[in-house]
Amino acid sequence: MHRSFVAAVVAALLILSSGTAQPALAQDYPTRPVTLDIPFPAGGSTDLVGRLIAEAMSAELGQPVIVENRGGGGGSLGTAHLAKQPPDGYAVMMGTVSTHALNPALYRNLPFDPVKSFAPVSLLVIVPNALVVHPSFPANTVEELVALLKANPGKYSYASAGNGTPGHLSGELFKTMVGVDMQHIPYQGAGPALVDVISGQVPIIFDNLPTASGYIRSGKLKALGVTTLERASSFPDLPAVAETLPGYETYSWNALFAPAGTPPSIVAKLNQAASKALTTPKVQARLADFSAVSVGSTPEELGEHVKKELAKWAPIVKASGARLD
Repeated sequence: MHRSFVAAVVAALLILSSGTAQPALAQDYPTRPVTLDIPFPAGGSTDLVGRLIAEAMSAELGQPVIVENRGGGGGSLGTAHLAKQPPDGYAVMMGTVSTHALNPALYRNLPFDPVKSFAPVSLLVIVPNALVVHPSFPANTVEELVALLKANPGKYSYASAGNGTPGHLSGELFKTMVGVDMQHIPYQGAGPALVDVISGQVPIIFDNLPTASGYIRSGKLKALGVTTLERASSFPDLPAVAETLPGYETYSWNALFAPAGTPPSIVAKLNQAASKALTTPKVQARLADFSAVSVGSTPEELGEHVKKELAKWAPIVKASGARLD
């Protein structure tokens, strides 16, 4: 009888302690460094934004936010890695239009679900793409480009950072909406693609505005338009493609995700830290330098954003015929 009584008391204490452990954990979070996975190699726009945000979030969280680059598979390898991490808030990632909207349409057998495998934290920034050409190219506006392509079907080609990238699909959407024939030439990254456009090997490219901006300002590339609905603040005189082609809109974006099952209280702390990071003068100044637009959102808003992006890009990817597996 005595043993049974002691066992019952111990069991009751264990139940009580287990019931209070989780709130205490969430309240104390974080007690050690947080890892921010960048699912792309160092040096790209996602890496730049990620490192900038990580530094500012470290100050808000009171713990280091350590960046780790996990490139491969167009972002899929790093994304799959995060999906398998414990949902404790100590592993998060920079998701993009590629990882959470394009790759699900490009790959048949991804080891993660873009919606179910992650806890959305915050949409951080939107990064415009730009339609740029070699300086000697005869078209100086989007309207002139459309006329030139229609008058010369199949004559001109455009470069991109690779099959299935935002630049590739920006070109495919343009072709579909305008009704023109333009050959796609994929490269292994934006760098080699830009080199060939600058040298005149390929006349046209749809590229990330932060990557192309330096070449535009130096005159090595000629910009015809930005791909967001509104003009970019860093290039106020550069029209949006949509001013000539109503409804045309493509852009890249960066967002913060945690593994599915991360406690809401921890997601809330991460969201608060990310939101404050976006408002710091240093972050705002750097984002403006490379034409990224600060957003910030609730976790719910990011979740809806991902669903809308999946619905938008799936038919575009299908129409392009691009498959990566």
